[in-house]
Amino acid sequence: MSHFTPVAALIGGILIGLSATLLWAGLGRIAGISGIVAGIRTPDRAWRIVFLAGLIAAPLLYRLVGGTTVAPVIAASPWVVIAGGLLVGFGTWLGGGCTSGHGVCGMARLSLRSIAATAVFMAAAMVTVYLTHHIGIG
Repeated sequence: MSHFTPVAALIGGILIGLSATLLWAGLGRIAGISGIVAGIRTPDRAWRIVFLAGLIAAPLLYRLVGGTTVAPVIAASPWVVIAGGLLVGFGTWLGGGCTSGHGVCGMARLSLRSIAATAVFMAAAMVTVYLTHHIGIG
């Protein structure tokens, strides 16, 4: 069963692009979540807190106005989830940013580093899906 809803995906993409554009135009900042979180202890933390609060509040407000969401199902053990989180954090550090920073903001700015990073993490994602869904590893 597919949960793909093209209209919701289009609206979500527009909102992500709009928020990234507003942050760039208004503050000259890139809407990469890892960079926003990493700088939460800096003197310019106010906008970071507001941005992160919006990430948390948006789905709650959506539910409040009657929207429905699909509950996440995590079939992995807590240790696998922790290991995955640590690997993602290491990859974010190693790659100089996260998927949102490179894929949405960096590519929009035609950053060669972000284009290369996005190509690498998309290729890794494709290999992972192939191995887990077609070969049965994991």
